[in-house]
Formats: sequence, C-alpha cells, structure tokens
Amino acid sequence: MTENTQTDLREDTAEGAPEVAEHDAATARIAELERQLADAKQAVLYAQAEVQNVRRRAEKEAGDTRAYAVTNFARDILSVADNLGRGLQAIPAELKGDDRFKGLVTGLEATGRELDAVFGRHGIARIEAMGQPLDPNRHQAMVELPSADAEPGTIVQEMQVGYTIKDRLLRPALVAVAKAQ
Repeated sequence: MTENTQTDLREDTAEGAPEVAEHDAATARIAELERQLADAKQAVLYAQAEVQNVRRRAEKEAGDTRAYAVTNFARDILSVADNLGRGLQAIPAELKGDDRFKGLVTGLEATGRELDAVFGRHGIARIEAMGQPLDPNRHQAMVELPSADAEPGTIVQEMQVGYTIKDRLLRPALVAVAKAQ
C-alpha cells in the first residue's frame, strides 16, 4: 500500500467513526425504548387483570350481600316459626274438631303455611333430618339413643328444625342419633 492509500483509509475511518458511533448509540437507544415499551405493556396487562379481579370480587360481594342480607332477620324469625309450630302441636285433637276452636286452629295453620311460603320466596328452606344419616354440616347431634330399628348414625328424632338460606346453613337441625344397642 502506498502512503496516500493509508492516509485515505485513515481519513475514511476517522470520518465513518462518528457515523458508526451514532448508529450504535441509536440502536442501543431503540433497544432500550423497546424494552421499556414491553415492560409498560406488561404492567398495563397486569393492571387490567387486577382491575378485572377487583370488579369480579366486588360483584360477588354485592351479590352475596343482596342474597344474605336477611340472614340475621331470618334467624330471629325462626323462633317465631318454632313457637307457632309448638303451639299447633300442643292443641289436643279433640279441640281441633271442636267448632268453637275450629276458626282459631284454621287461622294458626294458615299462618304457618304463609310463613313457610314467605321463607320459600326468600330462599329459606327446611333441612330434612328424620331418617337421614347425620351430616355435621347440617345437623347437630344432641343425644344418642339406642335403637334396634335404625342404623347407627341415623337421625331418629328431631328436636329443632334446621334451615338453610340459599346454599348456606342458617341454623343446624338439633337431632337425636341412633346408636347400636
């Protein structure tokens, strides 16, 4: 190579160096901005997912609040239903047929039916217990009774009716459970 050629190469390289450096800096800056954009997109996706989860939880809580708002009132009114049922059971059969008490008995029975209808409209249902196997999620065993007729663990007596509201337990049934003799 001649001296002029080497000088020309040095001049070309010296002139091209700022362009290469600027190109490398621009490429690095673009890469950094693309990384920041990807991070920002990911953060937006996480935020949207979180907002959607919060919205779903709020909707579920609002629905549960509407569905179970009457729970405390329903528990209180169950004692009224219990007392009405005990009152009806306490009326002797001969008085039920007596014309003087027929209107009273009919009115009490109609009140009991109406109370059951109101319970049904609000999702309050009786728990079936008699003859069923003991379910600790729905029944509360108060006593074990020896029984030759029923299998051990079967409910043989219901002391207090249990109720559910929608799919939740409102009050467990108080029961007597059969045990082997």
